[in-house]
Amino acid sequence: MTVYFFADMDVQDPEGYAEYPPKVLPLIEKHGGRLTHRMAAFEAWEGDWVPSRMVIVEFPDMAAAKAFWDDPEYPPIKEIRLRTTKSRIFVGQGQ
Repeated sequence: MTVYFFADMDVQDPEGYAEYPPKVLPLIEKHGGRLTHRMAAFEAWEGDWVPSRMVIVEFPDMAAAKAFWDDPEYPPIKEIRLRTTKSRIFVGQGQ
């Protein structure tokens, strides 16, 4: 079943963050994932959660998403995101 990986990122250091996308995208693709959406300029119509920047990645299944997350190549790339953003990451199965 398709899994969607959501990253809500508030970029604190745009110059440093610029290193992240070109490094993470090939790793996502290695695990069968594909970037489906990049979104910004949100409005809260109900509730109080307003993401700064949202990225959605589609993986073929949970095993592929976990393989990406657990890939030994990811920690140094992840460190760039952790250093340059405040982020929330969550995954969900499509219906």
